[in-house]
Amino acid sequence: MNEATKLDFDIRIRAFRAPDDPETCRKFIEGHRKVLSIYGIENITTNTDDWVNRRSIFVIVVESLDRNKLYGGARIQIADGIHPLPIEDATGKMDPKIYEIVRQHARTGAAELSGLWNSKEVAGLGIGSLFPSRVAVALATQLGINTFFTLCSPTTVRFKDWMGGKILDTVGINGTFYYPKIDLLATALYSEDMFNLSATHPREREKVMFLRNNLEHVAVEKSPFKNHLTNIHYDLQLTNVDPKEFQIDYEPFLVEDKK
Repeated sequence: MNEATKLDFDIRIRAFRAPDDPETCRKFIEGHRKVLSIYGIENITTNTDDWVNRRSIFVIVVESLDRNKLYGGARIQIADGIHPLPIEDATGKMDPKIYEIVRQHARTGAAELSGLWNSKEVAGLGIGSLFPSRVAVALATQLGINTFFTLCSPTTVRFKDWMGGKILDTVGINGTFYYPKIDLLATALYSEDMFNLSATHPREREKVMFLRNNLEHVAVEKSPFKNHLTNIHYDLQLTNVDPKEFQIDYEPFLVEDKK
């Protein structure tokens, strides 16, 4: 095996409902906070631990095969009619239109992908951005999610065309906000038709469909921008899930309650 094909890591990507694995959730929180602190970010809305016991939260982790170490991950928070999505908490006071937008999409299942992070030792491998995002889209059919929202940094917004993402330009300044700090710009995105992936790049659609049909398998994946290869053990079969559980027409948190 030459340098160009050398495997850099041998890891597992696993998904689960948050209350089913509180220990891994705690590791996720610790790892995410360490990464945020490097950039001086302390007040991000997803940087809390109050989500660990919520049944509407599903966690994607990138971990060592023995499960002792986390390299990164992401969270899927489904709109449940009780807890506002992070994008609502983050932008609602600046632009309350987001509440009605989420409410409309929740009728056919809506969620937010948030909390994406990776440790420094795996930077550039796609572990903190591409692979968890791809897995989240693959899980949409198990969870009954037709629309994904997300707040992207200038670094991760470049993946929007791959995943069929569109800028939510009806909120903020053409879809952008200064968040989580005044000197950091975030872009609000949404992706629809997560069941059929009609707007997803053909390459990504093929990969996502393969994941949906092969929830437990091992594959060698190439990093998106560097010539690195990672051996990934996928473990994506969720237990005790109903794809209609969160397809609800709920009353949104009232704008006046947010003032």
